[in-house]
Formats: sequence, structure tokens, C-alpha cells
Amino acid sequence: MPLFTSPFAQLDLIRQPDQANEPLQAFDAADEYLLAHLHEQGLAGDARVLLLNDSFGALAASLAGRARVTSSGDSYLGQLGLTVNLSRNQLPADGVTFVPASQWAVGPFDWVLIRVPKTLALLEEQLIRLHGQLAPGAKVVAAAMVKHLPRAAGDLLEKYIGPVQASLAVKKARLLLATPQAKHAPESPYPTRYRLEKPALELVNHANVFCREGLDIGTRAFLPHLPKHLGRTRVADLGCGNGVLGIAYALASPQAELTLVDESYMAVQSAEENWRAALGERPVTLRAGDGLAEQQADSLDLVLCNPPFHQQQVVGDFLAWRMFQQARAALVTGGELWIVGNRHLGYHAKLKRLFRGVEQVAANPKFVVLKASK
Repeated sequence: MPLFTSPFAQLDLIRQPDQANEPLQAFDAADEYLLAHLHEQGLAGDARVLLLNDSFGALAASLAGRARVTSSGDSYLGQLGLTVNLSRNQLPADGVTFVPASQWAVGPFDWVLIRVPKTLALLEEQLIRLHGQLAPGAKVVAAAMVKHLPRAAGDLLEKYIGPVQASLAVKKARLLLATPQAKHAPESPYPTRYRLEKPALELVNHANVFCREGLDIGTRAFLPHLPKHLGRTRVADLGCGNGVLGIAYALASPQAELTLVDESYMAVQSAEENWRAALGERPVTLRAGDGLAEQQADSLDLVLCNPPFHQQQVVGDFLAWRMFQQARAALVTGGELWIVGNRHLGYHAKLKRLFRGVEQVAANPKFVVLKASK
């Protein structure tokens, strides 16, 4: 893989999760453009820099040791990428402070460098949180590849920060330079809430949660077919989102021991709030993580999963396949993975390569619910 070169450093960077023959880079031209602009403007050694949505640490590793750097994002894999890439380039682990998006990064900051995220609600929440966190004369610059830069991103910067000037495109990347103005403290529209009838739940959804305005249609197809167990079953909701699958299962299975895991910090934050609202102090394990990578082998009886088919802007079944492999390793012999998926994704054939038996539990014209037995 090529090295990432900027005026600040030359780095060997990898994506997370790491895979052999990775076809994609851990950086792009928008990262290069941001750092070139920062260098051109001049960066003082004591400058306080906030990085938002730095995918795998390209920006943070470049600036580590050259300023007081705080990086904040909603991806556990992004944080893992930062940690791995700092170590890979012999940079001190404490050279960058990481703040999950479920928490607030506290300024004041002299520079805010933003990679525009796929979910504009996340960008909006991040811009709202900048109110009162900018030092006098602070500069706010957002960057994206042109094909991933909606007009609404500039509108949000103008609404919450101030007038925006768009740069010329360089290598198909563009910068949005916002000039901070005094504004009234904004009210955040997040988290959002919606209600379910079966089971009767009100679900909280923080800004970066998938389908935060209403239950996604895959989960809607899955819920009526969730298994029920009366014993002390050990269950994981893998890629839990707002926690609805795990919570619905737990309500019907009072002795089950649940683990809810997602790589989004805001998803885990939402799931925790929803679990407490529905189930009070009933014990549960909630964590942001790389799927079931940290789960002990042969420690689960059941895994529930509505697998994602994208990572940031990249679409594909790599993450789903990885989740299936993780589930197989974590399940006891005879344990089951239950999933819902679009018919056209062909998960049935993929699961047959890993599991002893695969059955179709339910189907509609768009989705299938599958049970795979180890």
C-alpha cells in the first residue's frame, strides 16, 4: 500500500478491521487537502486542534506531537485504526486524545478539521456541540471527496458556525471553510424517539444511529420471528444499533443473559438508555467493539444479527461475512446464529460455508430470516 504523505509526516497506514490484500486505502485526497491547507495557514505548536470523523487516524497521526490534538468520532474501528496506526508509525499513544462521539470534546479549540460523515445528523450534532468551544479566531474546515459532499453539509456549517466558502476541487476533493460568528446557543434535535407497538417500547436514537426516525424494515421483518427461551440462555445482539432486537428478546426470555455490541458509540449509548427504560436494572453487557472479536470462544448459545452492508462510504458484504465468522467462533456447539437479510445478498449460501445447518425461518418479498446451527 502507498504511504500517506503530507507536509507534516510520511506514514504507513492501514484500515480496520485489517484484512489480507486490502484493496482500499486508510486515507484519501480529502485528508491530503486538509493537511496541506493547515500547513499553508500555519500551525502553532501549542495550537489546540479538534479532528472530527478522522476515519483511521490519517489526520491525527500526521499531527501527533505537532499540536495539542483531540480526535472525536463515532466509530470503534476508527479509534482502533488510530491506535494501530500510531503504534505502526512509532508515534506515542498519548500523542492524541480520543473522545467517543457519545461524549463531548471540551475546548476551546483553535482549529476544527472535519471529515464530512455519511450521516449528516452526526455532522449536525457535532456542529451544535462546537457552540462555546471555539477559541477567538478559531478556524473550522470541513473536507470530503466531491462525490460524497452534499450541499446540505455546507448549509449546516453556515447555520451553526458562520459563512462558508468552498474551495476549488483538488484530486476530486473539496474543502468548506467556515468563518465562526457569534450565534445563539442552538437546541439539538437529537436524540430522536419513536414508538413500537409489539413489543410496546419507546426507543431513543442518538444522531448517528441507523434508521433513527423509525424501525428499519429488516428489523421489522425479524421481530415477529425471534426465538424464545425460558432458560438461562447466553445471547448476543451483534451490531445492536438502538438495541431493539436484544431488548425484545430479553422481554420474552426473562432469564436470558444479554450482550449488546456495536461499533458505533452512539448506538451503544442509545441501546443502554433503551435497555434501562424497558428493563430497569436487569443485568446486561453493553460495549462498543469490533463485533464479537473480544468474545470468548464457545461462550454464547444464540447470536441475533441484522448485519450492515456498508462501512462508511464503502458498500459490500465484508463486515457481514466477518460477523458470521465471529458468531461461529463465539457460539457453543449446537448454538445458533439468527439473521435477517435482503434476499439478493445470498446470505444462505455464505452461512452454509460456515455452519452445520442453515434453515429459512421466515421470508417476505424483500427479506429472509435465517437460522444457522453450529
